[in-house]
Amino acid sequence: MWQRVKQQISPRTAAVWILRILVVYAVLRMTAHRPPYIIVGSPQKVETQHPITCVHTRLTDEVEEWKIQRTLQMVREMGATTIVEFFPWPYIEPEQGVYNWDHSDMIVRHARAQGLTIIARLGMVPKWALPVDQEIQQDRSLTYLEPHRYYDFGKFVGAFAAHYKDDINHIIIWNEPNLSYEWGYQPVLPQNYVSVLQFAYPAAHKANPNVVILAGALAPTLEPVGSLYGMNELDYLKEFYHWGAKKYFDALAVHTYGFKFPPNEPPAPDLLDFRRVELLHQVMIDSGDGDKPVYITESGWNDHPRWTKAVRPGQRIAYTLDAFNYAEANWPWLKNLCVWAFRYPAPTHSFPDYFTLVSPDFTPKPVYNEIQRWARGWPQELSR
Repeated sequence: MWQRVKQQISPRTAAVWILRILVVYAVLRMTAHRPPYIIVGSPQKVETQHPITCVHTRLTDEVEEWKIQRTLQMVREMGATTIVEFFPWPYIEPEQGVYNWDHSDMIVRHARAQGLTIIARLGMVPKWALPVDQEIQQDRSLTYLEPHRYYDFGKFVGAFAAHYKDDINHIIIWNEPNLSYEWGYQPVLPQNYVSVLQFAYPAAHKANPNVVILAGALAPTLEPVGSLYGMNELDYLKEFYHWGAKKYFDALAVHTYGFKFPPNEPPAPDLLDFRRVELLHQVMIDSGDGDKPVYITESGWNDHPRWTKAVRPGQRIAYTLDAFNYAEANWPWLKNLCVWAFRYPAPTHSFPDYFTLVSPDFTPKPVYNEIQRWARGWPQELSR
């Protein structure tokens, strides 16, 4: 009988049915492990013994809402109190004066449900605010902010602060302005960034008097003054104060990576290591601004097997935990230590994947588990 049935089914019909079965299987695979959306009426409470714990999430390009929820749920479960998240200007104001808050509202709603504090990083430039010259557009990238657009960016910062007045009280203005790439390949001039703050700071505080404006998010680099690639962040910060920045920010954001060095490696001007932030804080003290807090908004170690600046997986775990302990014990001026990065929406298939704590499919890495044990006060299983 089966032979007669096979003879009656044409190859085309069989192919159609096989394709249908494969489609159904794929759909079932994609939805089988989707957790339901749970937006609680009252925020969850982060259980932690170390409120300094923070992670930089990457939800900007995450499309599916359940993935946003699951990411932030895992952040809370790890014991982190705070996230840094990027809210690009082009995504929210795609046309001048026309705001689209849908995606950012989704992130904020889920962060609030998990009881997390948000440090919002604002930056990039929408198409309508880029130079009209197409050749300049192509050469300069989406970080090219012309001086006559500083007002427009400040206006956006004010709109953002007003829209999230009840949810976000920490805003970083731009990202790594001491790097040419992040400054649209323009000359890296601290006075121009100070001018941006002069527009953004009053606009934000008018919209939300309680907002904390974080300046800098300075990148660690040894590039000298006059380099085409950037400027040493120590020299940048000194010039930053020289141009009158003190009145236009409430806290300093810095990036400090360990690379191949342990977290207790003493800082030096010609060395990129974790404690380099101490040199930046000394510049603040020397500028009469030592009372302002510091936020490390990017930090961590990488355990890629072939990247020249990486360490072994066990070292990465030990260095990360030692860094948290060192910061708590020695830096009373530090508010948060934020690890880069919690999770990427998709793999990069390169060394950046080895900065993450959780894989794109939500599998926690050993470093996640060890940070969780530390933050929540559970017994450590790592042999150190």
